[in-house]
Amino acid sequence: MIARIWRGETTAENAPRYQDHATHRVFPSLASLPGHRGAYLLKRTARDDVEFLAVTLWDSIEALKAFAGAAPEAAVVEPEARAMLSRFDEFVRHYDVLAPSWPAR
Repeated sequence: MIARIWRGETTAENAPRYQDHATHRVFPSLASLPGHRGAYLLKRTARDDVEFLAVTLWDSIEALKAFAGAAPEAAVVEPEARAMLSRFDEFVRHYDVLAPSWPAR
């Protein structure tokens, strides 16, 4: 499994709108793609800005390329999201997930 990690920042005013966009539009659209295994959106308030870290999980690099294209290191940031963000990474990082851990039951 591969974790795809991307970071963006917005103002405190735009943070709720971006969070809604990511969780109600982007993540559901990813869920329909073959090889997509899930997504997390993390948030951190830093000074006057709000930083978001998006972590998406994929079965393979091939599944990831079906979403991101031939250059999977390039960030996929929709125009609507770009309008809400003050800064964002143009590139993503990919990590091999070595040992997933889930809470004990």
